[in-house]
Amino acid sequence: MPPARLVNCPAPDPCRPEPGLAEKLLGRDGFVRFYGAVPPRAGASSAQLADGAAGIADRVSKLPLDGLVVYDLQDESGRTHVPRPFPFAPKVDPRLFSGLLADVTGHDTVCFKCIGLLDEQEWEAWLDETVLRGDIELLSLVGRPVTRRAGYPMSLSRAFQIAASHAGGFALGGIAIAERQPDNGGEIRRMFDKQATGCGYFFSQTVYDPETAIDVFNSYARECHRWRAKPSRVVLSFAPCGSARTLAFMKWLGIAIPPAVEDAILRANSPLTRSIELCKANLRRILDAIPEDLLPLGFCVESLSAERGEIAASIDLFHALNEILIGDRVLSSGTPVRARSGKREKGDRFIFRRKINLSPFSDDRTRPPNS
Repeated sequence: MPPARLVNCPAPDPCRPEPGLAEKLLGRDGFVRFYGAVPPRAGASSAQLADGAAGIADRVSKLPLDGLVVYDLQDESGRTHVPRPFPFAPKVDPRLFSGLLADVTGHDTVCFKCIGLLDEQEWEAWLDETVLRGDIELLSLVGRPVTRRAGYPMSLSRAFQIAASHAGGFALGGIAIAERQPDNGGEIRRMFDKQATGCGYFFSQTVYDPETAIDVFNSYARECHRWRAKPSRVVLSFAPCGSARTLAFMKWLGIAIPPAVEDAILRANSPLTRSIELCKANLRRILDAIPEDLLPLGFCVESLSAERGEIAASIDLFHALNEILIGDRVLSSGTPVRARSGKREKGDRFIFRRKINLSPFSDDRTRPPNS
């Protein structure tokens, strides 16, 4: 059977410096890999913050990371009458924890920021303060969940405009939630609107419904090409699930989980292992369905709960997803992956990509809020 695709990967240039995280995220080459972390609770002492950062540093020390993500959480209970499965607890300023993680891990971070109830003057002051800190370059803006509240002092689009024109020169990102697409193509329009106001990359909602993600992100990329615009990179989020409570929390957050997937996880002898298998199959499915020359991608792995088993499983999940990339794509470091087959000519590496039919049902932080 002939290979499904031939990818011509130029040999690495030893004289070219390693690109920074902003260059990787905003560029179109390679595949970026993140691990996501939630800051400690508000009121944590300096020693507790240092311990938290050291623990994450130890956890990710052997991962082939391109960067870390630090989330800014908000209480979303106002958008639904359903009780939150895990109680909400305010966290320390994500900028503080981003700086600590960068120091102890040596990895650049993407710092999330919920604009909440900030008005324009307060937002500009927050950006000014961030510049003075000197340790935040990548900033991903998050809006407010849909609530019964009447109006906010500043729209998300206006927050993007102000940040994009700020002297700090931030590399701005945002959130893309494929599950909102049934709203008459609304999510694609939202992605276009964010991109037009300075958003250079997107983080998806946690993916447990690959078909919806494929539909939305393929459509977004094709619309960009139709209008001769460059699509912004989409970083796909994944998380393990080890219990009915975590699964209920995922659904509370608005993550789409098809009934067959829910049943496959909850009926498994090891729900965590099964969820990792499902996530791996989902990434495989997405990579097979979205042409790599159409849309630059990445992945981010996190734990949605503070359960030790799920935190440990998030590391296993990262390794499982990274296995998918070996032999499939050129990673963001600029070093081509080793070809499993094919030949090398004139300094080029040729990587064959074979379609693999992986059925999710074969035998073989919480999340950042809506935006």
